[in-house]
Amino acid sequence: MKLHNTLSNEIEEFKPIHENNVNMYVCGPTVYDYPHLGHARCYITWDMLYRYLKFLGYNVKYCRNITDVDDKILKKAKEENTTAEVISKRYYEIFSEAMKKLNVLKPDIEPFATKTLGEMISIIKDLIAKGYAYEVQGDVYFRVKEFKEYGKLSKQPIEDLIAGARVEASSKKEDVLDFALWKRDEETGYASPWGKGRPGWHIECSAMSRKHLAKHIDIHAGGADLIFPHHENEIAQSECANGCKFVNYWLHNGFVTINKEKMSKSLKNFVTINDLLESYDANTIRFFILTNHYRMPVEFSSSALEGAKAGWKRIQTAVNTVIKYTGKNNLPVIKDSEEVLKFKEAMDNDLNTSKALAVIFDTAAKANKSVSENQMDTAKKYAAILLLLTDVMGFNIEKEKLSEDEIQKKLDSVMAQMDFLIESDRELKGYALMEKIIEYRNNARKAKNWELADKIRNVLDSISIVLKDTKETTYWEEN
Repeated sequence: MKLHNTLSNEIEEFKPIHENNVNMYVCGPTVYDYPHLGHARCYITWDMLYRYLKFLGYNVKYCRNITDVDDKILKKAKEENTTAEVISKRYYEIFSEAMKKLNVLKPDIEPFATKTLGEMISIIKDLIAKGYAYEVQGDVYFRVKEFKEYGKLSKQPIEDLIAGARVEASSKKEDVLDFALWKRDEETGYASPWGKGRPGWHIECSAMSRKHLAKHIDIHAGGADLIFPHHENEIAQSECANGCKFVNYWLHNGFVTINKEKMSKSLKNFVTINDLLESYDANTIRFFILTNHYRMPVEFSSSALEGAKAGWKRIQTAVNTVIKYTGKNNLPVIKDSEEVLKFKEAMDNDLNTSKALAVIFDTAAKANKSVSENQMDTAKKYAAILLLLTDVMGFNIEKEKLSEDEIQKKLDSVMAQMDFLIESDRELKGYALMEKIIEYRNNARKAKNWELADKIRNVLDSISIVLKDTKETTYWEEN
């Protein structure tokens, strides 16, 4: 497998530090607001990498942190006249639920910054002892110029950084480029050797990756906006404290844009995940994201999402058609095939998900053709391949059936049009009522009462319930 390494700016062969074991760290959210589509792009992308590494047979230890101490959290708490703990807990739960809805796997380790303060303080003490950091009136700063390789990730010469920097007149820093490791905070801070305070953002990830993975790890990933200063600063403090290389492969996903501008909270041009899920299912959102190469920007638009919805439906329909005829338990176990090899070839080329999806589309077409030609053994093989490959990419191919309450609400909305039902039928609820309606339609078809049969289909179509007729039976699904 080859991956684009931001550090070298080249596509490199992936070789783990310890044979078959992979340590992977992804910068998690700062939990102070609702997660948006930009977050979805980041965490779906690295969820897909996590799944693919495991598919290749690697033992992956995936760590994605939660930043629950930060200026933005404190600001929100002050605005709402509450505590940082209340804010971070609320939005962590909202974030977790959004990830679950998007079928993003939980990482193996999900550490909280506030639970890793001891490790942060230990690293800062080491940096001070080695001369890489200094304390001023309760604040601790990192001496950037002491790390001669500073700028190697973002490819920014230190002279350019100095020229572009701005310093407040009251700055306590020795140098314009020095960044905070610890901030004095008498009101809401935590105890430390330098008085009450709280950690700088960058030191949090260095501490959590070291504590839960290792000093030297295989993969560190995140959004492209983190390259500088966050990841640049992580490298500086980690390598100075640990005395070894920090990360072998730095991976970064591109932005989601609206009107060519990065989607972000600061620009107030973001779409929350929850709002998006009201109009599109999780598979459509994942399809929209993975149609594009992970390093490229993705332009958000309704037309793009509608295209993704149609594309995903083709794949899902192909598998579900086979399963309806044969049953899921009758599918063969596929470990290798021409299609799987083509899929791996695409993914091994720096996670070329658009080509991987093309392989899945081709397989779906083969499945449909096999069904139409009544070659069910061949159709089952292709359906099994589709289930395997879509699972690797994080799709949930089988539609989640409407709950009893959901189907009842839909039927209630059109009950007035169902004048063919008798009084006792109307006492039925949920699935039982749906089966009775299908029974009426089947009887109408047998009696060649096409007017009634069409009316029942049209009423159900109006609430996005589609009837599918096979030789053996009629079943329904949500459109």
